[in-house]
Amino acid sequence: MRISGPKSLKIGEKLARRLLVPREALLANFHSADGEVLDQGILLYYRAPGSYTGEEVVELQAHGSPVVLAMLLERCVELGARLARPGEFSERAFLNGKLDLVQAEAVADLIASGSRMAARAAMRSLRGEFSRLVEQLDSETKRLRAEIEASIDFADEAEDFIDAGDIGRALGQLRAEVSKVLEEAKRGQHLRQRPRLVLAGAPNVGKSSILNRLAGHERAIVSEEPGTTRDLIHEIIQFAGMEVEVVDTAGLRESRQAVEAEGVKRAGRAMAEADLRIDIWDAARPETRGVWPDAQAGQARLEVINKVDLLAESASLNDIALAISAKTGSGISGLRQEIEAALGGEQGEPAFLARSRHLASLRRCQEHVDMALREHERGAGAELVAEELRGAHRALGEIAGYTTAEDLLSEIFSSFCLGK
Repeated sequence: MRISGPKSLKIGEKLARRLLVPREALLANFHSADGEVLDQGILLYYRAPGSYTGEEVVELQAHGSPVVLAMLLERCVELGARLARPGEFSERAFLNGKLDLVQAEAVADLIASGSRMAARAAMRSLRGEFSRLVEQLDSETKRLRAEIEASIDFADEAEDFIDAGDIGRALGQLRAEVSKVLEEAKRGQHLRQRPRLVLAGAPNVGKSSILNRLAGHERAIVSEEPGTTRDLIHEIIQFAGMEVEVVDTAGLRESRQAVEAEGVKRAGRAMAEADLRIDIWDAARPETRGVWPDAQAGQARLEVINKVDLLAESASLNDIALAISAKTGSGISGLRQEIEAALGGEQGEPAFLARSRHLASLRRCQEHVDMALREHERGAGAELVAEELRGAHRALGEIAGYTTAEDLLSEIFSSFCLGK
């Protein structure tokens, strides 16, 4: 349990009936108002500003019984504390300059990480790797803007400042650097949001069997009877250390049966929303090929032929991207490799995790730099170029929280769990 604020030391000492020394672990009994021992544990006192929140902080290490913890929490409230809001400790750390906004968000991302790759990327964000990249972009943006504005303010001494050729080169380099960070942020968001992979095809092409092979256990019911899968079946599977939501769908066909028809509708919606679609057909039934709708713009797609164990050895499959047998397991490792490549697994781990708002701010920054470069190339006044760089600076400031509105801060920290 963590207590943060100016009354923390007094509450901790009343609870333990002992004096607390900064950064010294104290084994103590925790007392109720009438002197009853509620629990025995460790107290740690952190003097401001050398604490997580930057305030006076007392931390209690108690036994894990929910009943005991509830009694301790009630006692702390009796002594003058109040229950923390979700994310309030991290919010105070941000407001007191202990973390920037990216690092504060990384705390929540680290807790929520569902794979080792996501946890490592969240830790790199917490340690400031993303923040340093944004700070470098911001520093370069401010430096260039300052030189351009100086050339405006001291036009009579223009030879002492950056010339037009240097401005063009600097803007081009800045745009390249912003694009590089944006691409890495896209990969970081992809890892954080858990991409969705959808298995699609006609009834009985083996979608459920493929799901079971990929999952490594019997997740979906497999039957020779068409229409067995009538609703979406979701399974979280790791590919190259990245969590992926794999969705098995109803077989695509016309049906007068209301439940099956609804399942086919849901399959269509899932296919449209997929980050990666695997279109499957049956090697023994060529008519099951091509029953899928066209892929969405920008949607990754793999075509797979299943049940190749039913074909004669002499059968040619040269035109097929990937041939497998869910029954025997043949080709499944190759399918996993193709999935990992399609989802960006071959590119290695992203340097950091990123959120949608980070990408939105980086895109706005890129747009302002693009506009500054266009204004410069068409010979517009330096004032217009400087104004676009000012917009780029504001967009970058939103990422780390230097120029973030209070309502956005409330939205961000309210999504944290209690105690963080």
